[in-house]
Amino acid sequence: MKGRFFNFLPVILMAFSCEEKQIQRKQAVDLFADERQEGKAYVMKPQECFDGSDLVISSGNVRLVDQSSGRGKSIFIYRITSGEVLKTTRDSIVDYPFQFLSDQKLMFNKDSLSYIYLKKLEGYRFIAKEMKLKYQWLKAAPVYSAEQEN
Repeated sequence: MKGRFFNFLPVILMAFSCEEKQIQRKQAVDLFADERQEGKAYVMKPQECFDGSDLVISSGNVRLVDQSSGRGKSIFIYRITSGEVLKTTRDSIVDYPFQFLSDQKLMFNKDSLSYIYLKKLEGYRFIAKEMKLKYQWLKAAPVYSAEQEN
């Protein structure tokens, strides 16, 4: 009788262990539930944008000049024809008109002044040389209207 019991003991233990694994699979635990924010992009506040920029301009004369989409990342090139320099860390004089690059389409209001937050252009070597670009749009910075703060 003892011999039969020892023969079936591994089978009995395996049955109990399978039941525990099935129970564990049903109870999924999300360890990063507090950190996950799906569908929410970080939007910088105006002071954060100002502090993180190399060049800040207040202008109402910003136009989309060129765009590239389809193959690879989309890029947009904007031209500023005039404006007031509010902050600069690189150039003491800004010659108008000048162009800057953005990897997102920016919605500027035609009849109002907007703040343009720019940083030094990183990458895009061939486009920069051909289009004479020095700056790019500050990532995660939205378009803020100059009239909203006044």
